[in-house]
Amino acid sequence: MTILCIETSTSVCSAAVCRDGLPAEQCICREGSNHARLLPCYVEQLLQFVRQHNWTLDAVALSEGPGSYTGLRIGTSTAKGLCYGLNVPLIPLPTLEVLCEAARKQAVNQHLEISNGILCPMIDARRMEVYTALYSSGRYAESTEQTRAVVVENEESVIAGNQETIADSQVYYFGDGAAKCQNVLTRPEWHYIPDIVPEAQYMGQLAEQAGRQKLTANQIAYYEPYYLKEFIAAQSHVKGLV
Repeated sequence: MTILCIETSTSVCSAAVCRDGLPAEQCICREGSNHARLLPCYVEQLLQFVRQHNWTLDAVALSEGPGSYTGLRIGTSTAKGLCYGLNVPLIPLPTLEVLCEAARKQAVNQHLEISNGILCPMIDARRMEVYTALYSSGRYAESTEQTRAVVVENEESVIAGNQETIADSQVYYFGDGAAKCQNVLTRPEWHYIPDIVPEAQYMGQLAEQAGRQKLTANQIAYYEPYYLKEFIAAQSHVKGLV
């Protein structure tokens, strides 16, 4: 399969073409706040890459959240438009699973052995809150609990209800929300992995695995990203706006 992958859930904006589960080309910006401007350019560049190789695009994969409300909306609207225009299905992927895949792949480059541990991806939810869940570290990370929003107050607030799951296990936490937990998660068996972000290039194998669960055209029409928490619009502080 040739799949166009889109990841816009955090401050990092990325899109990639994956072929048979492996990344063939990726466009990425880590500077933040440029998703709406950059993503259309990335998509155009990647579609040109597909045409140059005489490939047929089979699907669009989307990192569906949780994450930034604005980023998720930009990624979702772009993915849905591509699916309608190119007549291909949509494959939504949980962002925390994409983050786990990024950690697994980058751990190899950092010579870290995490295959026998528990993965704890964390996405920044502003202030002292993170979106998180615990995952196994097998070939494809499987969640051992539902994704939840956690206020990072102390160790108990982060691991509430999971004491038995993590007992006697090495736990690895990472993601753009993980740094705020370093002063809280101080057990010797908890390990912080820096500089791990979800990237589109790590979505290929997950998309191949989830390929049978593609959304059809009718389902795409009503599809919404996974916000986890209800969006509450705040009053603008920009002068002249109400």
